[in-house]
Amino acid sequence: MLISLLRRYRRTAAGPRWYRVVYRLVYRLGLTVWQRPAPPADLIKLVEGPSALAPGRALDLGCGTGVDTIYLAGRGWDVTAIDMVPQALAAARRHATAAGATAGFIAPRFIHGDVTRLHDLGAGGGFGLLVDFGCLHTLPEDRRPAYVASVTHAAAPGAMLLLYGFSRPPKAAPMHAGLTIEEVWQRFSPAGWQLLSAERTSAETLGMRVRRADDRFELWCYQLQRRPS
Repeated sequence: MLISLLRRYRRTAAGPRWYRVVYRLVYRLGLTVWQRPAPPADLIKLVEGPSALAPGRALDLGCGTGVDTIYLAGRGWDVTAIDMVPQALAAARRHATAAGATAGFIAPRFIHGDVTRLHDLGAGGGFGLLVDFGCLHTLPEDRRPAYVASVTHAAAPGAMLLLYGFSRPPKAAPMHAGLTIEEVWQRFSPAGWQLLSAERTSAETLGMRVRRADDRFELWCYQLQRRPS
């Protein structure tokens, strides 16, 4: 019954707005199965590993309740976090306030809006690190070119992008949720990005509340770098 209702929202919502309606409904019903208790290992490696990036400006695309935003802010990054769901942003702000007493924590900037319109939202540019955990892979096909253009405009030359997505769309999902290595290459390479790596990772290890997610959906992590101008 619930899945049927969500899929009906997808079919009837005008234009590209259906995915906004679905996300808000999912948060309202508490069905945020993608929530994680901690940042992914690939992000931790970029920030704390042997070749760690120097803290700078970071952009969290579809930040949800702010797990990755707060992790980066606690390690000296100046983070701008974007999400279209007011309930998610409210939770992210609460979590950021609770973490604010940590030494070295830089208060994130939260923006309500669509990641395909970063320039219109006043998000700014010059970001050296961009993180997308499951945002692009749920966007409709006709919004994906705008996403790539928007993200590219916001990224500094040489910026790193960590991009996560399921390679197999869940059959019962109320939204399209799929992203393959071929699509990543075809969309980002002409926009000036180099694909550094594409590796399958574990949704279950990350603590996502999706039963048998690794077998059913195949979560992948793509690491890209914007070529110098």
